[in-house]
Amino acid sequence: MTSDKLPDVPPIGHNLPGEKPLGKKPDQTHIVLSSHPRKGNVSAPEIHWGAATAKERGPVIGSQGNPQQRNVIGVHSGAYGVYRALAIAAGKLSPVHRPDLTNTFPSVDIPPQPQWQGSERIVSIDPWGHLVAAEFRDEIAAGFDIRPTIAITKARIQMPEMQAALASGRIKADGHILLENGDANVVKAAIEPVWYLPGIAKRLGISETQLRRALFEQTGAMFSDLITRHDRKVFLPPIGGITLYIFGDVANLATGKNEIACRVHDECNGSDVFGSDICTCRPYLVHGIEECILSAQRGGSGLIVYNRKEGRALGEVVKFLVYNARKRNPAGDTAAAYFEKTECVAGVQDVRFQDLMPDVFNWLGIKRIDRWISMSNMKFDAMAQHGIEIVKRIPIPDDMIPKDASVEMDAKKAAGYFTDGTSSAAVTSDDLADTKGRGLDKY
Repeated sequence: MTSDKLPDVPPIGHNLPGEKPLGKKPDQTHIVLSSHPRKGNVSAPEIHWGAATAKERGPVIGSQGNPQQRNVIGVHSGAYGVYRALAIAAGKLSPVHRPDLTNTFPSVDIPPQPQWQGSERIVSIDPWGHLVAAEFRDEIAAGFDIRPTIAITKARIQMPEMQAALASGRIKADGHILLENGDANVVKAAIEPVWYLPGIAKRLGISETQLRRALFEQTGAMFSDLITRHDRKVFLPPIGGITLYIFGDVANLATGKNEIACRVHDECNGSDVFGSDICTCRPYLVHGIEECILSAQRGGSGLIVYNRKEGRALGEVVKFLVYNARKRNPAGDTAAAYFEKTECVAGVQDVRFQDLMPDVFNWLGIKRIDRWISMSNMKFDAMAQHGIEIVKRIPIPDDMIPKDASVEMDAKKAAGYFTDGTSSAAVTSDDLADTKGRGLDKY
């Protein structure tokens, strides 16, 4: 299924029979609306979501080089499609450029799984997205601009906390999973969102018409095809994707013969990258990595699922506004007002919709997680609904929680988030007013 050599393809700018040639600059052609199917001898390949093979399913084509080939709403690369548009407008990128996929094939094999079939188990990513160069080589040779939506590579990651964990004896170097200097060897997979709209709607318990209308209206009518092209069932949304970090045996994820540890982590730039102590995000990420390393060293696997959902998918601007509202609360930054302040600014506590989160586990063929590093009931329930067994839930140790982040942790515990049941983990509503964070003047 993988190959380091692709067949020859028509040169950049070559048009298939029946297609009108594109100009070299975007302002040299007239605008053609996509409200109705294009006329011509070449029609876009059909997509039969959930088919048993890639050929039967059909390729996902969201590129603009040959518009008649397109069979989806939106463009590849999510929000980065806007940067591509800027590069074309500035004359830095050819509008008909196609990537040379030679030697880009995955560094490890993620083969088809039974969960790839059907239209319900995977609805938010393209399970064939990493195999397009091999599975659609004939179509690529014929001039179709088919692009991967998943890329898999190998790397080392460096987290200073791993050096501290080594020094304390919590983890030990083995020279393979974890090196003496604290570096860890991983397999990384980057995944772009590919939404099958009927499946997304069913997952959320709404009609496809409701979904399409909300997406159309709430993006400022950005994608008219959502309303006019009901023949197009696949949408490439302008949002961030997912990155996977796999420790140890990749094949074990599907076979489940040995232990699997996992942390599903939603992006928090302030904490993950810059170490802000108002939340537990980076400590929880570090804790998850440690658990993944330990499971891999025991002959199993570890998996970090990193979702681009900043600020509970409310965005970083909203998150910082909430911080200000919390810190300026006359009663102080109390755990009692933690969720209230988010709702006052955003109108809702959380819009991450973990309903879509299990798709990546179905892509990997995972049926069981032995050690689940999370206290989120939303994540746990979403996995259970897909029949993925979670054997043990692992909360973050108390000594890894920053003092200012105790507001968040106590609020979550009192709200019913999972704890290990120990006396130190118990928090009642009466305790919340006593848990306070720093004010803005003590940042």
